[in-house]
Amino acid sequence: MFRSFRAAFLLLLVLSVSGFASAAEWKEGTHYERLETPVSTNSQSGVEVAEVFWYGCPHCYNFKPLIENWEANAPDYVNFVKIPAALGRNWEPHAYTFYALQAMGELDKVHDALFDALAGERRPLNTPEALADFVAEYGVDRDEFLANYKSFGVNALMQKAQAKIRGARVTGTPTMLVNGKYRTSASMAGSHEAVLGVLDYLVAKEHESAE
Repeated sequence: MFRSFRAAFLLLLVLSVSGFASAAEWKEGTHYERLETPVSTNSQSGVEVAEVFWYGCPHCYNFKPLIENWEANAPDYVNFVKIPAALGRNWEPHAYTFYALQAMGELDKVHDALFDALAGERRPLNTPEALADFVAEYGVDRDEFLANYKSFGVNALMQKAQAKIRGARVTGTPTMLVNGKYRTSASMAGSHEAVLGVLDYLVAKEHESAE
């Protein structure tokens, strides 16, 4: 019940963002930064918006209903992707878990539960085996999960993602990347809600420049 109330409250804040964003003047170097060297994107067309996150990050947990609502209402040309960060050694198992579940087609089944357990409840799920036991509770095959977790393909995806995060000079989560060219976060924009306004501005800017 608390979680539902929390999500409803945060989503109410989103409703005020559009008016705030239209009046704001988003400035490069203040509310967002242009990357000195653009990083690669997974999208061949449209505008890619990437969320760099960590399942154990309380700020990502609070931002989650806001960015999910933004994604649901984004223009069709927006390609939204999630990139799990491994900015510390204790973050790595959770990033590997993301890619293992994605490879299995099981990510949607456990994504919310992982946030609740790691950021919400701060459960000590820090090893492949502990995470395998956890995802098994949600109907994910434990042995198949561990095989994917330790696979060459998942490791390659993990290394590619972390190289992109380093290239974008991401130092905290959540951080948003737009088309591999721009970086913004609550510390730059001023709040989680303001980040959404910056995204609207940068997405429109990129879309217009491509036409």
